[in-house]
This record gives sequence, structure tokens and C-alpha cells, in this order.
Amino acid sequence: MANTILTPTKVTRKALMILHQKLAFIGTIDRQYDSSFAVDGAKIGSQLKIRLPNKYITGVGTDITPQDTTENSETLTVATQRHVPMSFLASELTLSLDDFSERILDPAMSVMAAVTERDAFNMFLEVYQQVGTPGSSPNALLTFLQAGARLDNSLAPRSNRAIQLPPLDSATLIDALKGLFNDTTAISKQYRDGIMGRTAGFDWYSNTLTARMTNGNKVTGVTVSGASQVGSSIVFGGVANLDTFKKGQVFTMAGCFEIHPETKEATGRLQKFVVTADTTSSTTTVTVPIEPAINVTATGQQTVSASPTNGGAVVFDGTASLVYDIIGTYYKNAFAFVTADLLMPKGVHFSSREVLDGISMRIVSQYAVLSDKIVTRVDILYGYKAIRRELACRVASGT
Repeated sequence: MANTILTPTKVTRKALMILHQKLAFIGTIDRQYDSSFAVDGAKIGSQLKIRLPNKYITGVGTDITPQDTTENSETLTVATQRHVPMSFLASELTLSLDDFSERILDPAMSVMAAVTERDAFNMFLEVYQQVGTPGSSPNALLTFLQAGARLDNSLAPRSNRAIQLPPLDSATLIDALKGLFNDTTAISKQYRDGIMGRTAGFDWYSNTLTARMTNGNKVTGVTVSGASQVGSSIVFGGVANLDTFKKGQVFTMAGCFEIHPETKEATGRLQKFVVTADTTSSTTTVTVPIEPAINVTATGQQTVSASPTNGGAVVFDGTASLVYDIIGTYYKNAFAFVTADLLMPKGVHFSSREVLDGISMRIVSQYAVLSDKIVTRVDILYGYKAIRRELACRVASGT
């Protein structure tokens, strides 16, 4: 059958389908498409506000004390415009769609997916729950069951849970757990690259782009400096000039216990915290930003049993300056990835914009008469954020 000239819509839809298939991590989290930008086009820095569930406490007896409804939200910024620039001969638009996809679209979408997923995996550096031993690859199902238990304790639904593993970890686990994984066709309505199977309540994926963590140079002898500390930062003592604390470091503090998210009763386990920004000390104390925020008030917003003990030990996961892989376990709504429509330029040779499953993509081409080439750019505009960090748990792995 004779080939026909490929249209902008056909090319864009095919490119978006390929990208969608290759987003093994982004394809399993909350994807939000902001149609409010569809008329004029979004810009880098545009913001989307995502509401979080309200939290309340109960009372006992006939009398009541009304509690305020505190609306919490996360602001997600559309911060990255990612593009693939390329050119091809005008004659190549007469190829069949399958041939054009294999030669041009598939390589372009592969690199687009890779760098976008790499960006999105940085959200795991905001996750404060962690199991396993940094520097040691897990080789038993128990570690992942512990991660699942953490999600249970945080009241994450049992559906739509996934695990993203580096290839060496997936090889180790498949060998150790062979026979436990079900046929992938039974667990996914839409095929995605890297899917391994389903077991222990998770869909398992092998992914070369998972996050890596680098600890700061100070992990021993650190203490809490000051009583009754609350809020999104903590003052550490026992430090010296140029001691570093890196974004993503996980730690506990003496006297500060996790609580049940609904009953607010202490569980007996120390609350895990994460450093949210790189920090370097210049004196014997340093203020470090953290998540979750410390809130000890007996309301629905309470996060821990009590403030950390003044002078109490701060215990970090892993050794000083250790670099280790992070395996991600999560419920779908722990993270959000949002795209918005880019402006459609006028007076160009070839342009189209399509949306598929929350992902908006634009393709714009211009004909270069001197070279008989089509100069093309493929763009997506996106942002991402860990919006409910308690619904994810990191599994520390090897180096």
C-alpha cells in the first residue's frame, strides 16, 4: 500500500503513546493535567494548588468543643520545559507511521522519558520513611514487607502500590523470589517498560533511573540543641564548622515518637525525619530544615508524640558520606506529576498538541528550504512534587 504524508496529529499521538509506555515511574503516580492553561499556554513557574485531606480528632461525652477545619494544600510549580531538538528530511514524512516511529520517534521519546523520570525520582529524597540498611542490597522479601507495613501504618490503600528497583537489585530479588511473580499481563491494564510482575501487594518495576542518596559528612555525635522545638526545622548541636547535612538524609531523634495518624497514640517507634535541603554548619549549632514538621498540639494536625529531647541523640541512617541506591515503594497518590499545555505558535510548517493520560505534548516543526529538512522540537512542560510523603517508603540499598 502506498505511503501517505504523515500529519502533525498522527506524529504527535504516536510520539505521546511511545512516551507514555516508557514512563515506568511517572506512569504509576498521580498525573494531573491542568486544562486551565489550554487557551493561552502555560509558562515555566505556573503553579497548581493541590488540596490535601482534612484531619480531625474525636471527643468523648455529650459536650463538644468544635474544632476548626484547617485546609492544607501543596503548591506544585510547573518548573521544567523539557524538549528534544531534531531534524529529518522532508521525504521521511512519507514513511509509514511504524517506520517513522522506529527511526525517529522511538529514540527521541526514549531520551525524553529517561531525563523526565530521572527528575521525578528526586521526589524520593523528600520521603522520610525508610527501611533496610544503607550500603547493603536487600535480598529477602522481608525488607519489602516491612516497607509495606510502613505504608499500612500510614493508612495507604492496598491498591495501586508499586516498587521501583535498580536493575542489580531486581536481578537479586528475582533470583531470590523466583516463582512469586505473576504474569505481567494480569497486573497491568496498560503495558509499561520495566514491569517485572506482582507480589506482596506491589507491582514491581526494574528502572535504571532510580534515585541515589549521598550522606553528609557528619552522622555521629549529633544532638538536639534546645527543648520544646516544633515546626519544619530543628537545631542540632555537637557539630563543627563545615559539617554537612544533605537533602534526603533520614534520621531519628530521642524522645520523638511516631503516632497513629488517626488516633494520635504513640506507636513506640521513633519518628523518622528527612533533611529537606543541603545545610552546612558554621558554628557549634546548625538549623536544619526537616519533614515532617514537628507538631505536638492535640489536634488533627499533630504529627509526633512530643518534641525531641534536649541533648538527645540524633541517629542517622548510614555512615558519613555514604552513597547508596534508593528503592522506592509507594502508593499512587504519594506523588504528583503535572503537565500543562504549551503555547501553539502560528506561521510554522507543522504543529500539533495532544494529551494522553495526563501528559500534554507539543510538536512544532519548520521547513528549512536550503537543506530540505524539517527542523523539529518536541516539548513537554511539567512539574512534580511529593504531596503525601507518608504514603511512600524508601528501601535503602547498596552502593
